[in-house]
Amino acid sequence: MKLIFPGLFVLLAASLCAAADTNTVVPAWLSRPLSLADALNTALIQNATILKAKNDFEASQGLVISTRAVALPQVTAGGQYEDEQKTLVQNFPGNTSPQPHQTWSTDIQISQTIYDGGKSIAALRSASVTKKQAVAIYQTAVADTLLQVRLAYYSVLLAEQQIVVNEASVKLLQKELEDQQHRLDAGTVPKFNVLRAEVAVANQRPALIQARNSYRIAKNNLANLLGYNLPREIWEDIPFNLTDGFDTAPMQVNLPDAIQEALQKRTELETLRRTVDLQKLNVVSARSGYQPAVSVFAGYDWNSSQFASDLGDHFRGWVAGAKLDWAIFDGGTTYGRTKTAKAQLEKAKTDLTDQQRQIELGVRTAYSDLVQARETLESQEKVQEEAEEALREANARAEAGTGTQLDVLDAETSLTQSRTTQITAEHDYAAARASFERAIGKDLAPVK
Repeated sequence: MKLIFPGLFVLLAASLCAAADTNTVVPAWLSRPLSLADALNTALIQNATILKAKNDFEASQGLVISTRAVALPQVTAGGQYEDEQKTLVQNFPGNTSPQPHQTWSTDIQISQTIYDGGKSIAALRSASVTKKQAVAIYQTAVADTLLQVRLAYYSVLLAEQQIVVNEASVKLLQKELEDQQHRLDAGTVPKFNVLRAEVAVANQRPALIQARNSYRIAKNNLANLLGYNLPREIWEDIPFNLTDGFDTAPMQVNLPDAIQEALQKRTELETLRRTVDLQKLNVVSARSGYQPAVSVFAGYDWNSSQFASDLGDHFRGWVAGAKLDWAIFDGGTTYGRTKTAKAQLEKAKTDLTDQQRQIELGVRTAYSDLVQARETLESQEKVQEEAEEALREANARAEAGTGTQLDVLDAETSLTQSRTTQITAEHDYAAARASFERAIGKDLAPVK
């Protein structure tokens, strides 16, 4: 996975400086211009999910080492000192010299298994597979988190634009209310026109209130994904300054190629493939119980004399040998372990096959969503211009006395709806594109 970090050292330095200044209500790192690339890179450093995934990855490396250790030589050292009450020491008949009541021994030994039915070889291979699986799991966590950050960034942009649209709509309806009030004062329109304009303004205000609430929630969600610890003084409005817009660039897609790319690149499948490999090795390890285990050892021993009371009187020498262990009958333990390992292998294969189908389904669904979003966006290219022209004509007819106030209000409502649909279509297309790229296993890390 390609990871670049533009300006991250400056960001971290600014963060430390802001943290040191306890008198600053709004830290500089919070209100600085934030591009989508900066947001993604910040998440790579601070997001809790990614940090925990990194910890899990590091923990798996310890498991790799311990698994590999089974096949490596083992070096041990030991020692013993014993002091017995003299009444417990038994002397040989006719021996006038008392037996020592203090003894000691020490040794160092190296041992190596040379045959165990393939268990050691399976352990070595299992360590390598586990390491690759851990990498795939970590990459999956990073990819999922980066998609969440990208979608959260787009959600903030959408909520911000919805506020602009609804404020413009309220302002437009308020202007219509003022115009009708002037006309009522001049005696050219009935009171009903003013009441209808007031109702239109009142009906539009909840949408503006909801848009502002969505904006607050969206920014809080983005801040959480970026791993920001927000100052307690900031509780109404997070001063984010997002600099990028929606990614609405056309995207050419060949569905069969996209499915094939997903089956090759999705790290979830890599994880399950490694699981299948591990289960195969578990079968080998379980079957090793049917085979003998042969090991060799060599070492050096030091022992105190058993016939001299002087502890300094000792003897020493090397030892070497071989050991054979073979469980002729283990009560069915090996059979049970083998049966379990085979069943888990079949389950892992089924999981892999099912995940392949699920990923293909995800690609097809994401493609369908992308097509819908693209068609919706294309259908809105001229609608807003047409709605603005319709409003101008409705106002002109009303001024000339050939139109009604209802025509103006309808035109204003249509303009608001077209603006809302436009920004929603841009958001949906950008979100659908990001989701499709994730579905095919494309790298979502920043590229600029």
